[in-house]
Amino acid sequence: ELICEQLPVDLCAYSIARCLLENYEEKDGTVKYQCKTSEIFVDTVNEWIESDECVSSCGLHRETVGVSSDTLLQPQFLAKLCSDECYQACPNIVDLYSNMALGEGTYLPT
Repeated sequence: ELICEQLPVDLCAYSIARCLLENYEEKDGTVKYQCKTSEIFVDTVNEWIESDECVSSCGLHRETVGVSSDTLLQPQFLAKLCSDECYQACPNIVDLYSNMALGEGTYLPT
């Protein structure tokens, strides 16, 4: 079983639908990144790390810090997320954003 906190930061974002890249400031003021487990509920978790191609086809980036429902308001993002390349091949990402949409009281377009 993959544990987000054990993943390197360059594989963290969008891995197993629960890992998020987060940043924090050290006492000396430098910003560090760490992989954390998201609090967003996911119905089923496929225990694999999404490929870079998959992340890209969904309109996402591995360097993304955190995750926000604000992206669900962007038509360009929704078009990529709901594209066949993403929707059919990247179930973790689709499930993550579907649950986020439900939390906001809406549904992803199909």
